[in-house]
Amino acid sequence: MTHQFSPQESERAFRASATRKEEAFPGKKATPFDFRRPDRIAKSQLRAIHLLHDNFVRDLMASLSAYLRSYLIVNLVSVEQLSYAEFLECLPSPTCIVSLGLRPYDGNAVLELNSSLIFPILEMLLGGTGKTSMSMQREITEIEQSLLDGLFRIILRDLKEAWKGVTLIDFTVESLETEPQFLQILAPSEAVVAIAVEIRIGESIGMMNIAMPSIIIKMMRQKFDQQWSVRKTESTSSEQERILDLISSANLGVDARLEGPTLLLKDLMNLSEGDVLCFDYPVTRPVDFKINGKLKFKGQMVNSGGKMAFAISGPGVPAASLMPRRAAGA
Repeated sequence: MTHQFSPQESERAFRASATRKEEAFPGKKATPFDFRRPDRIAKSQLRAIHLLHDNFVRDLMASLSAYLRSYLIVNLVSVEQLSYAEFLECLPSPTCIVSLGLRPYDGNAVLELNSSLIFPILEMLLGGTGKTSMSMQREITEIEQSLLDGLFRIILRDLKEAWKGVTLIDFTVESLETEPQFLQILAPSEAVVAIAVEIRIGESIGMMNIAMPSIIIKMMRQKFDQQWSVRKTESTSSEQERILDLISSANLGVDARLEGPTLLLKDLMNLSEGDVLCFDYPVTRPVDFKINGKLKFKGQMVNSGGKMAFAISGPGVPAASLMPRRAAGA
């Protein structure tokens, strides 16, 4: 007589079988990979980008405060991966959105400033305080776009400086739009790294959003590893020889000195015929041999082939400080 399993019994049997397989083959679990999104970057690289933009917002707060002559608060809100379509859907309309060139890399990034930030900044640039809360929802004019050139120049300068530790990117403004849907510089499904920055000016609060193509950042993976990883390895003999070859042609200043007591200028001016200066330097005392002003060897002055020379007798050890004695008249 055959027994028919109920749905609940079948589910329990499958769970028990899966548990036995996990116990029999312990190890790492498989992580899902979406073949439709090969441009996704690793979480470790995403954390490095977060740290990079932490430095960016600190520099930007100082730069904008000096440019606008007002105190601003700039905070990094998030760094995450989105599709370009999802990024555009998060932006308000109308807004100020800019296409950025990324020379020497092929491709474009996006920089967006909310209207809640643009109009207080424009007021401050025209002599106002910018501290009043204004909710203006309109497109910016061509004259206002020209006034914002200096603002974008400062933002892109600090952004370039922040990325300099990883790679040199020349950020340039290529086009400006007021509607996010008009800026179709990437495919809707293409992944981007979205950086959200909150800026507070007086009572006005707004967001600055940056989107960089993940495929370009993925190309920089090796540069990120070189920048953020700490490698504790000893130099090899070949590396030491290479460094020695590089510095072998460097010029060094060497001099042999008789370090004795000092003499005041007024005492020197008061010397007269018959006075005796006591140098207090025995002939048997070794002479200091200095390289670039630092004591390196001890030795004696000798004659070699009719020329003055220095014979090294041992390594230089800094002598105890001696109190110079003033010359006495005899």
